[in-house]
Amino acid sequence: SLIGTVPDMEVVAQGTNGQQAVDLYNEHKPDVMLIDLRMPVLSGVEAISAIRKASPGARIIVLTTFDGDEDIYRSLQAGAQGYLLKDVFFEDLESAIRKVHAGSKQIPERVAVRLAERMTGSDLTGRELEVLQQIVAGKSNKEIGAHLNISEATVKSHINNILSKLGVSDRTQAATTALQRGIVHLS
Repeated sequence: SLIGTVPDMEVVAQGTNGQQAVDLYNEHKPDVMLIDLRMPVLSGVEAISAIRKASPGARIIVLTTFDGDEDIYRSLQAGAQGYLLKDVFFEDLESAIRKVHAGSKQIPERVAVRLAERMTGSDLTGRELEVLQQIVAGKSNKEIGAHLNISEATVKSHINNILSKLGVSDRTQAATTALQRGIVHLS
């Protein structure tokens, strides 16, 4: 990696899944860790949470292609101090590593804008998230009701709330918005 070419920086380990990230962090205790969000075994957010629980002082930067406002929010809630997109210039990545190492947060303007967009929306309830996940999976109202043990009328009520909170007019737009913003993910 390019990071290894910087005189005072060294790559101490690389993993391919979230559990490896946790294990490698615990083994090497790096000054700053870079982590992706979507990984097998444990997600990036789950890995960040596990690392920060065991090592509250861990300094972690998310480096990912995902710029959905929910992804950003969940990463920062889990304890990441930085959030960069993979199209970042190397100089900006190096600068972010130095800033996070020094104890600062590093969130580029376009990521901050996405996070601000999230703050203006209403939060979905747990049940609304479950219904939304079923919509994304292509289930009908009847199937959603059966899956969640609720009536079709209740499903319709939840869907109306979801549409209103997401600012969309139909199920397809709700599914698209949910995936784009990282509210739900395809499993």
